[in-house]
Amino acid sequence: MKQIRVWDPLVRVFHWSLVLGFGANALVIDDDSKLHEWVGWFVLGLVGLRIIWGVIGTKHARFSDFPPSAAAAMDQVADMARGRRRIHLGHTPLGALMIYNLLLTLLAIGLSGWLMTTDAFWGVEWPEELHEAAVAWAEISVVVHVVAVFVESARTHVNLPRAMLTGVKSIPER
Repeated sequence: MKQIRVWDPLVRVFHWSLVLGFGANALVIDDDSKLHEWVGWFVLGLVGLRIIWGVIGTKHARFSDFPPSAAAAMDQVADMARGRRRIHLGHTPLGALMIYNLLLTLLAIGLSGWLMTTDAFWGVEWPEELHEAAVAWAEISVVVHVVAVFVESARTHVNLPRAMLTGVKSIPER
């Protein structure tokens, strides 16, 4: 196995902090509580930090390393259907689309949550409906993301969860 340092500490701390923050707000914390709001602000801060790091960060953290591409995603699906194993050092094309999906969804959750606290939108239905729909979409996306990580780990023989813990991908020698 070839050991390649891929995920820097900021990316890993962001990822696991986001898991904890979003998971707590979605599954544990009462959504009418002040703590829910504070954790929401924390999650929004994390997303803001990740967006900045996506521009100025390390090689594989930069958005330029994983641009959204439907064509590349379809190529990855074709590889999977044909049983071809292509190793991606950073995010896979499908993984890139999921990252953009999750970041945008979390921004929608944060914006709609904030709107619900303003005088202008107090009692207005659509921000709450948007908030709930975006949370539901995020929860579905997280489940798809986790399943995909384990499927892709088994398919490529690269332990992706370990890489997100250690920062190092163990790539099988060809």
